[in-house]
Amino acid sequence: MALAIRDVREHDLDAVLALNNTAGRSILTLDVPRLRFFYEHADYFRVAEIDGHLAGFLIALREGRPYDSPNYVWFGEHYQQFAYIDRIVIANAYRRHGLGRIFYCDVNSYAEVRVPLLTCEVFLEPRDDVVVLFHGTYGFQEVGQQRMGNEGPQVSLLAKDLPSYAYVRETYLERGGLPDVPWLAEREHLNSDTPRRLAGERRP
Repeated sequence: MALAIRDVREHDLDAVLALNNTAGRSILTLDVPRLRFFYEHADYFRVAEIDGHLAGFLIALREGRPYDSPNYVWFGEHYQQFAYIDRIVIANAYRRHGLGRIFYCDVNSYAEVRVPLLTCEVFLEPRDDVVVLFHGTYGFQEVGQQRMGNEGPQVSLLAKDLPSYAYVRETYLERGGLPDVPWLAEREHLNSDTPRRLAGERRP
């Protein structure tokens, strides 16, 4: 089994959309404009590819993005710097292979050289004790709760301190920035004047 974790490419987006919207009730559905927003604005948007097949993806955003998620907004109101995991989705055929932990290790490596805090939320309605335990064993602690909208689910807002950040900030970020090596590079955002359209996307 050949596994690669890499930045999303534009030709992946239709498969990402389909995977997200068949993931079940624990993952909020996406439409084309929202996915396009993530493609253009997410600081971390990587996919898992196994033997050439899309096996999963994780999307995370740093503070200051024009994102209206109530959970992202909550963290923005309480913390100056953070990376927020918006969603992680693993295809059914590749679950229980440890991809979730691989993704979390990867996004942790991305975040710890940029921000002091990694954040996310888990649904409490319905409560999934496996998900709660997973985050607890990975070092996340509850920092709040809220309901998503008037009739949305109750969520537990989680944060994980990234102790390496202080060293990186003092050694690199305050002295010219991170070294210019590929594994520390930011992902390239969409720059094309004539972007490829996703399946189902309406033309103006």
